[in-house]
Amino acid sequence: MSDLESRIAAWLAGRQQEMLDELEAMVNTDGGSYDKAGVDAVGERVKAFCGRHAIPVEVIPGRDYGDCLRATVAGEATGAGGAGNARRNIVLMGHRDTVFPKGEPARRPFRVEGGIATGPGVCDMKAGLVQNMFVLAAFQACGGAPGPLVGLFTGDEEIGSPEGRPVIEAEARQARVVFNSEPGRPSGGVVTGRKGGVFMVMDIAGKAAHSGGNFEAGISAIEELACKVRAIHALTDLARGITLNVGLVSGGQSVNTVAPWAQGQIDLRYVEPADRDMVMGRIHEIVERSFVPGTSARLSIKGEFLPLARNAGTEAVFELYRAAAADSGFETAGEFTGGCADSGFTAAQGAPTLCAVGPVGGKAHSPEEYLEVASMVPRAQALARAILRLEAANL
Repeated sequence: MSDLESRIAAWLAGRQQEMLDELEAMVNTDGGSYDKAGVDAVGERVKAFCGRHAIPVEVIPGRDYGDCLRATVAGEATGAGGAGNARRNIVLMGHRDTVFPKGEPARRPFRVEGGIATGPGVCDMKAGLVQNMFVLAAFQACGGAPGPLVGLFTGDEEIGSPEGRPVIEAEARQARVVFNSEPGRPSGGVVTGRKGGVFMVMDIAGKAAHSGGNFEAGISAIEELACKVRAIHALTDLARGITLNVGLVSGGQSVNTVAPWAQGQIDLRYVEPADRDMVMGRIHEIVERSFVPGTSARLSIKGEFLPLARNAGTEAVFELYRAAAADSGFETAGEFTGGCADSGFTAAQGAPTLCAVGPVGGKAHSPEEYLEVASMVPRAQALARAILRLEAANL
């Protein structure tokens, strides 16, 4: 272990309470994806922290959703290794938005009891944001990163990154490696593979009529929706990792009216990129077909994630991180998950990407969401060690 690595690890070792203080402030700030002011208020915490540590921050404004923040720490190239990558960016990524409605932090604020922290977004992924902030600050204080460090803090991941995606992809095209600090798995593992996902809305039009006095003149959009839901769900192929779920439905005018409209919201998950186009083609066929004569329908894509595919780059970063984790006092393994994340966008641009390197937690998106406080410092140290060892791993 180098002297620099020891100094950075020691700098982080004494910061757990500071990390918790930052985390408490973030968790207690509203930040649902559609609450731009709240997400940007969390961003003000990031900017204030970076300002105290002399880390410059660029703001990339979002029109409808939270701004993207780009914090940078200059690198100190340590040699000609890394396949000529010494001047390429090392990206630490995370999102500030949560899935919770406005007022949720007031209803159940940040709390620590028995080494477990709770509160909306505590692990997904405000703890990961705090980790990235402190790793940036550690390198700013101690120096020695084998290339420029970029902390990318986005604002709309939970809804598919409609504004953040182009910023993420542009960053990935300049990246040497990407660490996405989504929560570490409850097992302590990191994520080396994720499914892709497409989130769609299907709108169906029928014809209203009185359900008692003029039933035969009506055309039920709800009946058509029911037929389409069955057909769409039948596309699920668990053996191939393909799942379809119509998770939200609505429609109708009144109980005594033949329904003139209906809507279904569809979630598609897949593993292989080729399966995405195949299944989407089948969905379009179902949407265009009228099971109930006289109905019509249209399909809109509201959000999409790309899969994080395991490849040589992913494996190299994982092996590097696994060794860094062992020297930070914990064992880790690579896991596959059906959940989606921004890491799929960076991997698709060719950037070696490792996901879920944040502090350990679980039960995200629920009132039982939790974070293991004792994991905060070791996970930050492991990330810093992995960054310092990029040269030796030829990354």
